[in-house]
Amino acid sequence: MLFATRDERERRVMLNTIGPVWDGNEVWLITAGAGMFAAFPEWYASLFSALYVPLTVALVGLILRAVSIEWRGKVHTARWRGAWTAGIGLGSLIAAFCIGAMLALTSLGLPIDDNGDRVGGPFVWLGAPAIIGGLAVVGFSLAHSATFLALKADGPVRQRSAAFAARWAPLCLVPAAVWALWVQLEHGGNAVSWTLVVLAVVAALFGWGQAKRRREGLAFTGYAAFGLFGVAAIFAGMFPRLLPSTVDPAFDLTLMNAANSPYTLGVMTVITAISLPIILAYQAWSYWVFRRRVTPDMIPDAHIVLPAILRDKDAVAPRA
Repeated sequence: MLFATRDERERRVMLNTIGPVWDGNEVWLITAGAGMFAAFPEWYASLFSALYVPLTVALVGLILRAVSIEWRGKVHTARWRGAWTAGIGLGSLIAAFCIGAMLALTSLGLPIDDNGDRVGGPFVWLGAPAIIGGLAVVGFSLAHSATFLALKADGPVRQRSAAFAARWAPLCLVPAAVWALWVQLEHGGNAVSWTLVVLAVVAALFGWGQAKRRREGLAFTGYAAFGLFGVAAIFAGMFPRLLPSTVDPAFDLTLMNAANSPYTLGVMTVITAISLPIILAYQAWSYWVFRRRVTPDMIPDAHIVLPAILRDKDAVAPRA
């Protein structure tokens, strides 16, 4: 929205590609936080209290993006649209960077004591791991969204996004590769995690090759596989740790000492096994319903729409 569009119609094409799905996708972030709280309350308490500042900033970014998407078309002036367009881009950037920083610190460690409390000031988390993680998620978001736009849009947006995915995506994925390798070297790694790292590299090369051939669907699949394999490699490399302590390895939060009771985990497993396939099924169905590309011809010219109450003020007469 900030640098890959040339006019208002192209920006509206971009927005319409995510129109049916963006709001639902944000719910997965809430689900992740709630699931963490229910399954691993010690992990939730230590991570969110230690990273209260970046968590709050990430929420502000998400709110700014959501409000900008909803309010952008409410007033028909270039100044209004420009301000909310900037809000969409900056809100997305802030949220992606902060989420990446928090995930990197989860995998590379935070200064926590034996009680799981942060040691140091509110900005003790701000360092090389946080910056690498933030750049990794921002870079992956740029590369993957370029393949998404090339797959879902048509016209200039498609061409420009496809060119970006073919030319700049490898550079965008470098911080994520550095992060994954850092985790392996920091925690020793294992056969499974290194195998996943190799698969992530292969997926990235596959996606890049398909992007250069302008095969949008396969390019999207390749970069998506890179993200999945990369995240799996990070968590496999730090297993069984959930939150390493940089103060003393004895203070690490692990799957064992941070988990809830077996009864709670059993109930969550049953609920997840029943509900998750249903959720994935109807989300896949919604993607299928809106599978057609968004073309510039589908976007009507901007125009003022009066509320129904103003368009037909005399339709309903007062009754005695």
